[in-house]
Amino acid sequence: MNGLLIGRFQPFHLGHLEALQFALSKVDKLWVGLGSSNKPTEKNNPFSAQERKTMILSSIDNSMKNKISIYFIPDLDNHVKWIEKIDTIVPKFDIVFSNDPLTDHLYSKRTINVIPIPFLNRDKLSGTNI
Repeated sequence: MNGLLIGRFQPFHLGHLEALQFALSKVDKLWVGLGSSNKPTEKNNPFSAQERKTMILSSIDNSMKNKISIYFIPDLDNHVKWIEKIDTIVPKFDIVFSNDPLTDHLYSKRTINVIPIPFLNRDKLSGTNI
């Protein structure tokens, strides 16, 4: 079974690592989507998609690296088209891991199981705060 986890990972931190581990405990393969991959670096997005990919890969062990693939997911102004774009980028998946209500709604309409990710110290481990 394959899963999808999309995030900006700005920057990748211990909460994100816990999310990856949680998702991998539920699936055989995990597709990690780097959201906002088409956005220029700025205050709210200080790292490029390639830099974020490097952060993730340098933070996980080889057993995790063998089970994940990382894909660049651009932002689009239309949510339905965004979901359709994801279908053209990542291989087929059975589960989406997300705490975002809109993502939950869009994928649930497609009868794809959406599993919420437990937060680890959300008040301290926030990319905005880091």
